[in-house]
Amino acid sequence: MCVESDGCEIEGCGSSDEVHTLSGSMSPALKTNPDLHPCKPGQKFRAALLKCRSPTAAAGILSFGNVLNYMDRYTVQGVLLDIQQHFNVSDTLAGLLSTVFICSFMFAAPVFGYLGDRFNRKVILSCGIFFWSIVTLSSSFITNKDHYWLFVLSRGLVGIGESSYSSISPTIIGDLFTNNSRTMMLSVFYLAIPLGSGLGYILGSTAKEAAGDWHWALRVSPFLGVTAGTLILVFVPEPKRGTVEQHGARFKSQTTWVCDMKALLKNRSFVFSSLASATVTFATGAFGTWIPQYLFRARVVQKTAEPCVDTPCKSHDRPTDNAMFYRTVLIFGAITCVTGLLGVVIGAVMTRWCRQRTERADPLVCAVSMLGSAIFICLIFVTAKKSIEGAYVCIFIGETLLFLNWAITADILMFVVIPTRRATAVSLQGFTSHLLGDAGSPALIGLISDSLQQSYKTSVLWQFLSLGYALMLCPFVIVLGGMFFLATALFFLDDREKADKQLEIDRDQHRPGVSSTPDIDISQLTRPPSSVKVNK
Repeated sequence: MCVESDGCEIEGCGSSDEVHTLSGSMSPALKTNPDLHPCKPGQKFRAALLKCRSPTAAAGILSFGNVLNYMDRYTVQGVLLDIQQHFNVSDTLAGLLSTVFICSFMFAAPVFGYLGDRFNRKVILSCGIFFWSIVTLSSSFITNKDHYWLFVLSRGLVGIGESSYSSISPTIIGDLFTNNSRTMMLSVFYLAIPLGSGLGYILGSTAKEAAGDWHWALRVSPFLGVTAGTLILVFVPEPKRGTVEQHGARFKSQTTWVCDMKALLKNRSFVFSSLASATVTFATGAFGTWIPQYLFRARVVQKTAEPCVDTPCKSHDRPTDNAMFYRTVLIFGAITCVTGLLGVVIGAVMTRWCRQRTERADPLVCAVSMLGSAIFICLIFVTAKKSIEGAYVCIFIGETLLFLNWAITADILMFVVIPTRRATAVSLQGFTSHLLGDAGSPALIGLISDSLQQSYKTSVLWQFLSLGYALMLCPFVIVLGGMFFLATALFFLDDREKADKQLEIDRDQHRPGVSSTPDIDISQLTRPPSSVKVNK
């Protein structure tokens, strides 16, 4: 039997002996009471919805929303060439689109982290999705060639909306699962980053080719975003923070934001893993923006496409060149999807296997994958001039190793940060990652490329080489990230132990007979009065 919060009985609502309320909370079953009355149809419908709020379903919906977040972000990169042509902007200004997006994303992250540790998280997530969906759809109607600044501003507003999702949604999964189950679910969630990125390239290029207008590439993801926001409101529960780790224990009052920040900055594992995450975002941001352009210029050098003699490239009168560019975008998007899947799965399996041999498995797996990725990314620039196929192979291996650490980095954070501080930690890590990573890397690579082209503006070979030399900065940054993960491994066990002790202290402070306030656990109400102890 199940009972609604207003005291009505629902028949056939499940075989488990639990009481479900509209808030999603549970307690031991109630026996049939003559005061109960049959539920109305609307109440039965709401109770049926509660049955669908399983942790696995919630993780799936949150992962779907994360796919849409990154798909919307990289749809613009899939039609970047058309945007350059439409607004007549250079590589530097084109890279500014990503920079403005990431800057607004990272500055909004601490705000949403603060809100996520104190208020209803799923409402914040849904509002963020609705906001960026509306702004993205509106930006697709910016057709005036002189209003590039307005298009850049719209990308900044989209970054604010998406920041709410990235900062808060991992903490809900962290409160629904623990240990290896949490690692697996976070792996599925962070699989959305490469999968959504690859689908963004594919959506952008195919929508443009089908409609003949790049603006249509921005009119698909908003409708999917509204769907995801609605699913989150209806089916995703709002779990109590830290419940799965302390078996229902209650935590002490929420600490101040300043106290949270001081604690996180003293957490060495958190600091070093955040710096390592910044190197990953630096590389992925630069690659996501410029690798399709780089491979297209490689084809020009190999004389399989017409050369570009102007900056920006005016190829709208040569549809064959555009078709070649978008074919390159499609291939790169497909590779990103597949490598994301492989990387996340391999990372989860390797971490679980290595945990049986060393307790420092998480940061060590990340460090090894980063160092291996740097080698194959360097080989991209060696092989691209002679063989596009060889470059694709190097991209495939390099991206697989790079994406291997996405979910593991999030799991490291869950291990070393207490539940009531996790949203703040995720947002701070996101702020650091983007500030030092992809907030500047697309524009920086474009600026270096433009600077190197000044001496030989009309040289096809130099256009290709200048962008390649600029992108060579990425493998060196990735090696630095591997070093940061090795530093994380040195402090990981100590910081995890400190977090576990803090959890134990919080639990003990709320046990009867230990708390400094008359705080009695609900379960004590069923015991004889003599067993209930209250400190005076």
